[in-house]
Amino acid sequence: MGSQEVSNVDWQGKHVTVAGLGVSGIPAARALHERGALVTVVNDGDDERSRAQAAELEEWAAARSASGEGGGGSREGITVRLGDGDTLPESTELVVTAPGWKPDKPLFLAAAEAGVPVWGDVELAWRLRGPDAAPWLAVTGTNGKTTTVRMLASILEAAGLRTAAVGNIGVSLLDAVLGDETYDVLAVELSSYQLHWAPSLRAHSGAVLNLAPDHLDWHGSVAGYAADKGRIYEGNSVACVYNAQDAATEDLVREADVEEGCRAIGFTLGTPGPSQLGLVDGILVDRAFVADRQKQAQELAEVGDVDPPAPHNIANALAAAALARAFGVPPAAVRDGLRAFRPDAHRIEHVADVAGVTYIDDSKATNTHAAEASLAAYEPIVWIAGGLAKGATFDGLVTGAAKRLRGVVLMGADRALIKEALARHAPEVPVVDLDRTDTGAMPAAVLEAARLARPGDTVLLAPACASMDMFVNYNKRGEAFADAVRRLADESA
Repeated sequence: MGSQEVSNVDWQGKHVTVAGLGVSGIPAARALHERGALVTVVNDGDDERSRAQAAELEEWAAARSASGEGGGGSREGITVRLGDGDTLPESTELVVTAPGWKPDKPLFLAAAEAGVPVWGDVELAWRLRGPDAAPWLAVTGTNGKTTTVRMLASILEAAGLRTAAVGNIGVSLLDAVLGDETYDVLAVELSSYQLHWAPSLRAHSGAVLNLAPDHLDWHGSVAGYAADKGRIYEGNSVACVYNAQDAATEDLVREADVEEGCRAIGFTLGTPGPSQLGLVDGILVDRAFVADRQKQAQELAEVGDVDPPAPHNIANALAAAALARAFGVPPAAVRDGLRAFRPDAHRIEHVADVAGVTYIDDSKATNTHAAEASLAAYEPIVWIAGGLAKGATFDGLVTGAAKRLRGVVLMGADRALIKEALARHAPEVPVVDLDRTDTGAMPAAVLEAARLARPGDTVLLAPACASMDMFVNYNKRGEAFADAVRRLADESA
């Protein structure tokens, strides 16, 4: 069953195990039940939220089964097993997993031993597409995925196309594929986790924005992480978009098995060569989708059309433009779409100017690669950093940013790692070490940063670490920073 299209599978009576409740597991369980499968959901957690989700799902399935709604639906309910996500239920013929479950989990090892295929929710959505399904323009990378996908959707909308930003961005692909809404094309964000479990995915065009070591505890190695990212290129029909300034992404294109005629399209912050998009005198230009790539360059937009015009965000815009142009979008729609786009909160977001100092919230910079891009966008900087390092080291980050730093304020569980790197590579930079991991540390950090900053400086929250030692997520961390900055502004008024 692992190599067949789902549309050719008789789901009636198939025993399918869905691993994980939540934004992917619940839609998967419902979709499979509606097609007649016998569904068992297994979940590690057995807390109040999980029990509520389980009860709601079981009641939904029981009501459908009792009424015979949908004709092809299973006459049996959905079984939910809480507190044991490791044991493979008997008679399982397929496992459909939430993307975050690690490949070495006992459930998957048991499935492999039993010859049972494992799919992710993306794989299931891909296989459940109808015959007239919208093509996918897919984006992955260590950083910038959400921004690029939302830019891409804005460009596609400006071209008059029916589209949606879906996938890892928060909207379930299953909901997008199986819902009543019809689309011309989908802008799809895919994580390395999702790609790992999506062996059949074949996008119209795909992009890898950048590659830096991340999630190595999940993938096992840098090579494993890169290989899963590279799956986005497999079977592309029109374009494999890569970062010409990140050789690892181009290597993934070379290794990909694509359809005949599919092209490698680079993007660069420098002057583009043939089959590339890049910058010329503050203009985003296209030398890939023009009649004469050797002699022609099509103007797409100005740097000022991109919000904010930080270098890594310009790179995101070029990647989005490349995917849109691969789909045939005209140049004016690229410009209009970029002008209409506004970034999500906590992504190099301007909070306020106080006493001549600019305060920037980039709480989404949860790893060193993201923080490096953020630090490169400003000068001079008072840097607020720290949190959960996730096994990262900070020597390279500090070395690259040292000349830009006015001062550093550290907080969080693994702040000592950054402090030690600063001592080695930027010993002249003043460092305030807040020995705190409570949420109240953020107002103190902002006050210390304000004390270090001078007019013309930027106070930058770019933690280079995850937030869960102090906050529920990076959004809450960013909100705490913004609240503290606004209080500072009120007091200074």
